[in-house]
Amino acid sequence: MTFFGCLINSVEDVKKLSRHGILRSFIGDNAAVCKMFSTMNNCIVGPSRNFHYAHLFNKVNRHCDRHLNKWMASFRRKYIHSLWGVISILIASALLLLALLQSRKDNSLMEGEQKKRLPVPMNEPPTDRPVRVYADGIYDLFHFGHARSLEQAKKSFPNTYLLVGCCNDETTHKYKGKTVMTDLERYESLRHCKWVDEVIPDAPWVITQEFLDKHKIDFVAHDSLPYADASGAGKDVYEFVKAAGKFKETQRTEGISTSDIIMRIVKDYNEYVMRNLDRGYSRKDLNLSYVKEKRLRVNRGLKKLHEKVKKHQEKVEEKIETVKKHRNIWVENADRLVAGFLEMFEEGCHTLGTVIRDRIQEQIGTTNIRGLIYDKEDGSSDDEYYYDDTTDEEEYYDDEGED
Repeated sequence: MTFFGCLINSVEDVKKLSRHGILRSFIGDNAAVCKMFSTMNNCIVGPSRNFHYAHLFNKVNRHCDRHLNKWMASFRRKYIHSLWGVISILIASALLLLALLQSRKDNSLMEGEQKKRLPVPMNEPPTDRPVRVYADGIYDLFHFGHARSLEQAKKSFPNTYLLVGCCNDETTHKYKGKTVMTDLERYESLRHCKWVDEVIPDAPWVITQEFLDKHKIDFVAHDSLPYADASGAGKDVYEFVKAAGKFKETQRTEGISTSDIIMRIVKDYNEYVMRNLDRGYSRKDLNLSYVKEKRLRVNRGLKKLHEKVKKHQEKVEEKIETVKKHRNIWVENADRLVAGFLEMFEEGCHTLGTVIRDRIQEQIGTTNIRGLIYDKEDGSSDDEYYYDDTTDEEEYYDDEGED
């Protein structure tokens, strides 16, 4: 009973003992069992150290006092009790393993880079004649990066005769892939470079001693990056030249390469197809189907419409911003503008009233003057009329007298 009293301290302990079949309860729930053992343990006086389960007590105490066991028990209780906890642990372990592998790989790459940066031993150049320097490559879509590398090779020594080897289509397609330009076009591009003294067609993929002796080559100029040879074992093409002390390192031009140019074309493939269609190329020349051509034209029309709508929307937004700006100005200066308007309106009304009053007075004065003039004219005509009447009467009476 004392042993169980030491094992059972909570309801969870009763659940675990019941789940593993160590304890079976017939008196009630787990809380009642836990309370019973706690009460009984307080009432029981423990036996001496030499009782039957003393060694088991000691083992349990030693096991529980170890920090590793405590940590493992806590770990299992927090993470191993559910499926999601197990999955989380597995994912975390996998990520940790990947991080370690990546760190190891990075360290190996750094060691390789450090080895590459070590200066390659080089023989002394001849002084009694021009130094014959050889540079090889594919030179597809000849660009300024190629020209700069050839310039470095040409300027490697004060007096240099530069030979440039270019692989043919068969060799290039076999070991590197399809080219945009043919071998004849690549040869001709090299001949028009001012740094090149001689072009060697059908250059070998791997330089041999026989090739060096045939063209009397003193040094081979190229960048220090390793290039795989034809064996498929991942060996450097220029390993033999470096070991012979005839390797002259040049620097690559960052930001430009044949692969980058091809990537730009592939990235904007539809734009370049439509560009060539507009310049007179047929869809057959561009290896396009009828549906593909129509789809590209429709997409371009939709794109132009979208750009037009976007520009119109931007103009509308600019006008809205302008209106908002003026509205803010009006709101901020509303009181001042209204007061100024009322002041101008009042002044204008006063001026207008004065003008109207003067006009009315002027009209009234003019009317009075005209009335007086008309009165005088009417008085004189009445006298004449009266005078005329008298004359007529006299004539009338004279006529009667004669009768």
